Amino acid sequence: MCLIARVIQSWIYHNPHNDIILKVIYKITYLNGKIYIRKDLTNTLTYFGSVNSELVVKDFSHEERRDFTIRKEILMVSDDESEINQSESKFILKYKSNDPTIGYNRWPNFKNHINLEAIF
Repeated sequence: MCLIARVIQSWIYHNPHNDIILKVIYKITYLNGKIYIRKDLTNTLTYFGSVNSELVVKDFSHEERRDFTIRKEILMVSDDESEINQSESKFILKYKSNDPTIGYNRWPNFKNHINLEAIF
């Protein structure tokens, strides 16, 4: 999605016609294909989470770090903070972003045998 569409999307999600700020769960995708999933309770367009930078840096050469692009995708929108809080770990497990070969989330701890159907 282009930047203009993202700005419009952010404007829509902030719902400027009332005081409700919608909350989101988003997915960051890095150049190497690894992902990071988090929640943002303020839906700030320029917030990209608090990923462990040491994990990310070791995956990229100095040359790759000179021109670095990431993608932020909104996975879920809600005005209910409790719903967002409960859903965050479900999305992490669904996308397996806690698997070190797939993503940068380190919580919940990765276990290869989790039954995703029981979660969703």
